[in-house]
Amino acid sequence: MGFFDHFHKDGTAALKPQAPRIRKEVVKPVVSPTSPGISPVPKHRRPVARLSDAYVQDAVDSRRSLADRKQERPRRTRKRASPLQHRLVSSSDSSDSGGVEMQPRKRIKNDRLEGKSLVRSLRCKTALTKDDGKITFLHAADIAALGPSNNYKAAFGDSSELGISLQYPSGHQQERYQLVHPRDNEDFNPVDDMIRVVELVSTFYLLPVQAKPLLDESSGILRKLRRASARKLGAEFKEGISSYNEILRDFQSNGTISKNLDMVHSLPLPLVERMLTQTYARTVSLQVSALKKYENGSDNVYGELLPRFVSKIFRDTRLRSDQVFADLGSGVGNVVLQAALEVGCESWGCEMMENACELAERQEKEFTARCQLWGLAIGDLNLERGDFQKNHNIAKVLKRADVVLVNNQAFTPELNNGLMDLFLDLREGCQIVSLKSFVPHDHKITSRNFNSPVHLLNVERKEYFSDSVSWTNAPGTYFVARKDSTKLKAFLERMG
Repeated sequence: MGFFDHFHKDGTAALKPQAPRIRKEVVKPVVSPTSPGISPVPKHRRPVARLSDAYVQDAVDSRRSLADRKQERPRRTRKRASPLQHRLVSSSDSSDSGGVEMQPRKRIKNDRLEGKSLVRSLRCKTALTKDDGKITFLHAADIAALGPSNNYKAAFGDSSELGISLQYPSGHQQERYQLVHPRDNEDFNPVDDMIRVVELVSTFYLLPVQAKPLLDESSGILRKLRRASARKLGAEFKEGISSYNEILRDFQSNGTISKNLDMVHSLPLPLVERMLTQTYARTVSLQVSALKKYENGSDNVYGELLPRFVSKIFRDTRLRSDQVFADLGSGVGNVVLQAALEVGCESWGCEMMENACELAERQEKEFTARCQLWGLAIGDLNLERGDFQKNHNIAKVLKRADVVLVNNQAFTPELNNGLMDLFLDLREGCQIVSLKSFVPHDHKITSRNFNSPVHLLNVERKEYFSDSVSWTNAPGTYFVARKDSTKLKAFLERMG
């Protein structure tokens, strides 16, 4: 009986359905030739929702014989992470923290490897020898000590023996500190810096089994340092630093640190931030007031992109260690330094404000020395003075740049238009990151405006979170434009 036999039009008789005929058939179970011995699942017991192929395959595999498994292609397994990969977990709940409590992380997840070259070597081969001699850098004791300025006080009450030294992963000399505490919490804190160095060295440079004396939650040196800092126990803090120095020297001299560094190819952001903070505190922070001298309404307005936002930019653009990065209006060089360290790429910056240029050069010198202290190799670092629209070296670099950053938040319209002329020399596929878009919203190519260079850019609008820039705590937007002339070429072809 067909479906339409149930219906009839007005004035017509419906067809009388025939009596149903019942035919008996014996259905033999169907056995899959690739799954011997497995009975089919009865229809009434089959689930309504379809299971994933991976789930069904696992069920079948569990009942196959060992001989059948050997004949099949090996199943793909997930590669185990390197034992050097740890994750940093911060916490402020412990009473022993003194404001710097950080739970030992088991693995640093190198999710920033995406878009970066896996062949990058992190180890500075000249800095990890047994005794590589002295290098020139600013010690913590040179900027934070008891003195006439009265900016610091003894951290543990006793001001008679404040001197202490801290070992870094390299074979260079230890850094000198004084056990003092800033009267202004915004100033550099030597005790906090030492604790964070010990934590980062323990979790990144050492395997978990090697770092157990340092990171053990009940008896580790790091826990003792936090407790001593919180309870003002100067003797216990000195003892902890001394034990850490001895352990690290042994690992450095027997080649353990070098071997461990050769197993990884990217740096965790907390380590990058610490190294940038150390450099900034010993150079820029001492003369930060000089950066506030600018002319309102001009292009010489200073503002910084903070490290976590910069790291997001690197991920968004998939910047690699074999590529070229340029920062137009680089200020004191923070982003240029971070690109050379975090990504390991060739990194360029250009700045015309005289005060910022002076501090950028100081940062470059201190940063290079600190990278040797930490035993890390960085990308080629280049800082230029002057107007980036007229600098010949920058003009050459832009022709081969892969990512160009322009913090044009306070640029005048005239300078933004001048930048568009510079972008004409960019290679196809180069990405431009800016705080303001160079392409007007809903802009379209017409016969009247097709000569505008904005038609060479495809722009994507993105968002950054709060605490990403120095001039505001609020979140905001930024733009990533890629040079792509295909749309303009297609339009011109249609025009004939």
